[in-house]
Amino acid sequence: MQLCDTIKMLQTILKYFDDLTIPELYDILQLREEVFQIEQNCIYKDIDDKDKKCYHLMLYKDAELVAYCRLVPEGISYNGYASIGRVVSKTQYRKEGYGRQLMSKAMEKMMQVFPHLPIKISAQLYLQKFYESYGFVVEGEWYIEDEIPHIAMVFSY
Repeated sequence: MQLCDTIKMLQTILKYFDDLTIPELYDILQLREEVFQIEQNCIYKDIDDKDKKCYHLMLYKDAELVAYCRLVPEGISYNGYASIGRVVSKTQYRKEGYGRQLMSKAMEKMMQVFPHLPIKISAQLYLQKFYESYGFVVEGEWYIEDEIPHIAMVFSY
């Protein structure tokens, strides 16, 4: 299959929590559990009260959710900043560029939904270069969050 054929099968969907369908919510929670709890062997409260106040960006390949993140309004995770969180892609698709496509779309949507607000994220330390490629800069020293090294990063327009 050629790359252009693969791209045609991808669909990005952005919805506020209240607009998610039950199957979409199931797909999101299943993907987050597969990666954050099972693959990374990390026990933490993934289903938090933030989801209900966020936009959810889904990247589907045909009918399969292959990548996801949530767009967090200012004041939910950080005062003075909007945020992008729970960035995740399915293990078997990691080398296909879906994470990059998701992040590019997330940055585009952040500019539309939260115009001119700086963005702050808590990135897993090993992904620092990935986020730097989108213009994020490190803020402070790395720290442990949910038993995984993280780094605070900020993007300003």
